[in-house]
Amino acid sequence: MNTPLEMAMYDISQFFLYPVLLAISALFVHAFYALGAFAWQALQRARGQANGYELHAVHASQPGMTLLELETLAVKRLEFARIATRVAPMLGLVATMIPMGPALKALADGQLQDVSRSLMIAFSAVILALLAAAISFTVVNVRKRWYSADLAAIEEGLTAPVAAAHQDAALAEATA
Repeated sequence: MNTPLEMAMYDISQFFLYPVLLAISALFVHAFYALGAFAWQALQRARGQANGYELHAVHASQPGMTLLELETLAVKRLEFARIATRVAPMLGLVATMIPMGPALKALADGQLQDVSRSLMIAFSAVILALLAAAISFTVVNVRKRWYSADLAAIEEGLTAPVAAAHQDAALAEATA
């Protein structure tokens, strides 16, 4: 027997399905946008182009910025993607669980087509959410390493392409 509280909770949870699916879609699109921007920046960095070194460009245009201010800027630029890496899997779980109620109800009523539809939504949403999180996680971690290296180079007073060569030499020296 369902109480009014149980029915209210069920109705409220069903209300959130479409907003959660929209949020997952937005995070999925953003992940591929971030991946494209990341690939473009990686190409610029590989070619030694100044545009690939964001923090160096900011430091060159505003030489009065302290390292702490540059570090704060780097954290700010990574913030949304870092949040996306954590929120996307949670939304995927929510988007998996919400359709399970109607799927179980349809199963009890013998409506297998409705069960199939609900499960299709549930599994598709979690897959897209996990892909978005994985892409965002990769982009965030590599960019975090780039920003750390750039901040270290700025602290040493090196310019962007020189900093990359210096870092590569230090890495080769460390692995030898």
